Amino acid sequence: MLTRREFLWVALAAGVPLARSDSRDFVGEEVFGRLVARFGKGRAPIGLLTGEIGVAFLGTPYVGSTLELYDDRETCCVNLAGLDCVTFYELSLCLARMIRAGGSEPQDLVRQVELVRYRGGKLDGYLSRLHYTSDWIADNVAKKVVENLTPKLPGAVRMDKSFDFMSTHPSAYRQLRANPSWVPTMAAIEREIAARKPWYVPNAQVGSIEPRLQTGDIVGIATKAPGLDCSHTGLVYVDERGVRRFLNASSVRHEVVLGERLSDYAAKYSKNLGVMIARPL
Repeated sequence: MLTRREFLWVALAAGVPLARSDSRDFVGEEVFGRLVARFGKGRAPIGLLTGEIGVAFLGTPYVGSTLELYDDRETCCVNLAGLDCVTFYELSLCLARMIRAGGSEPQDLVRQVELVRYRGGKLDGYLSRLHYTSDWIADNVAKKVVENLTPKLPGAVRMDKSFDFMSTHPSAYRQLRANPSWVPTMAAIEREIAARKPWYVPNAQVGSIEPRLQTGDIVGIATKAPGLDCSHTGLVYVDERGVRRFLNASSVRHEVVLGERLSDYAAKYSKNLGVMIARPL
């Protein structure tokens, strides 16, 4: 099988016209190469590999809105040079899945990203993206990408609130601002998500569940903020002392960091309600 670069050379030599692509759709090929060289032969469990790849991103700049490239279309873009809290855990997981499947080319990663980022694993416009953390978890449970640990954890409770932040703040989202006709559909999606009443573990119980958590577990920070399920995301990383720490792309520290004990982070901000936990499969 030809590699991507070999295919390009063969196509060019044969005079085959190639479709034009925006260079922003895949940023960080040098980072990709380093990660594949470092982890490509590894066969660690998927969670551990996800966490180790997450650690390899330490110091990567926090960059928001890397998925918001166009007003009129959605592309399955990848940016490994700048990460926000969602693309950090998503790309760590997708790189681990790609490596476990034997992939080594950028298009292999893009296929994994499409699977986990979009409802049903298929890109079908902006509204097919899994914008809410609890929706991301539910859809990826259905695709057998993750297990939702939260309902099984001691002290877990249901979140009973409306999710409507995107549909009530369309001006904050490039694509909704440019396409107001999409807003009613977004509102209907939000109502479906809220009707599930997703589970979370309240702050007071997070310390007691920490021994059950593993490196690579995905964390959603449940929030009191109106209209939202989670305000931040990241990964669990178990350090050499056995402490379950919060590995995340921090907008406060402007980079990927290995932060404090998860329970300390959960209790740190007054708007935090607790945590949602999903485990890679």
